[in-house]
Amino acid sequence: MIQDEILVSIKTPQLKCVESRADSKRLHYGRFTLSPLRKGQANTIGSAIRRVLLGEVEGTCITHAKIKNIKNEYSVLIGIEESIHEILMNLKEIVLRSDAYGIREGYIYIVGPKKVTAQDIILPPSVRIIDTTQHIANIKKSITLDISLQIEKGRGYITQNPNYNNYNSQDGIFPIDAAFIPVQNVNYSIHSYWSGNEIQEILFLEIWTNGGLPPKEALYEASRNLIDFFLPFLRAEEENINGINSLSDNLTPSLPPSHISTDTKRIIFDQMYIDQLNFSTRIYNCLKKANIKTLSDLSNYSREDLMRIKHLGEQSVKEILEFLRNIGIDLPGNRV
Repeated sequence: MIQDEILVSIKTPQLKCVESRADSKRLHYGRFTLSPLRKGQANTIGSAIRRVLLGEVEGTCITHAKIKNIKNEYSVLIGIEESIHEILMNLKEIVLRSDAYGIREGYIYIVGPKKVTAQDIILPPSVRIIDTTQHIANIKKSITLDISLQIEKGRGYITQNPNYNNYNSQDGIFPIDAAFIPVQNVNYSIHSYWSGNEIQEILFLEIWTNGGLPPKEALYEASRNLIDFFLPFLRAEEENINGINSLSDNLTPSLPPSHISTDTKRIIFDQMYIDQLNFSTRIYNCLKKANIKTLSDLSNYSREDLMRIKHLGEQSVKEILEFLRNIGIDLPGNRV
């Protein structure tokens, strides 16, 4: 009976994509569920992941444009229907995708008459246009539209200061407010239900993107970013001042007692990552470089195997062995 209750309580939540569609090139939709969760967990996770999706997922934008022979944003080129300001606003709306960091350059060199769209932008191989039909300008006469573009990858919404970084409209260089926001909207809802003697929850998550990232990729990136935010707390160590021990001495995780089955322990160990074990930074870095990611991976190493890990050292190995003994794990070579 006790074992059954423990197995229920440690059941791992599963993420499922229940719907995915592209309504247009610039509107993608995904619907996901995460369950089972304990009462209150769905709201905690939903609120946190929504904030990260909306503000911490990277996007790619045009951040500056240099228009030949133009000095003022509100100038008008004779033979072009749009003002320079309108052209800049159209460039701002272009949705791009790039896997490369740093500044990239693009170009528009078109002789009219012609309707200029995103398809006419010449880009490096690392940058891709999501919707090539996006409108830029309408050239009505036999004149040339010559624009150099600066493309960057970032997060959030950045309002450009024309007086910053020596960008000067007198040189024909115009900063463009950058919306590095591929995720357009996020909704979450919670469904509660009884499971045995406890209330459990299902988290429903809806994500809309501009096509720069599919919702599933956006959710993955947001999840990794959210985990990264908490790593300093997991790795934090308090200096031994005035007899105060380090946090790692007091935060040894409470694992299930010995009456839990071996299979159940294995599931738990597979889900527990090294950065959750509060080892010192030195030990964590050495294990990570050795491709030891989970407690399950670590339990497969003997003392001799650990001693062969570069830069780990005998004292660090003793600390690892003591930790494993405290939670009831015998390394290979010590098992009967």
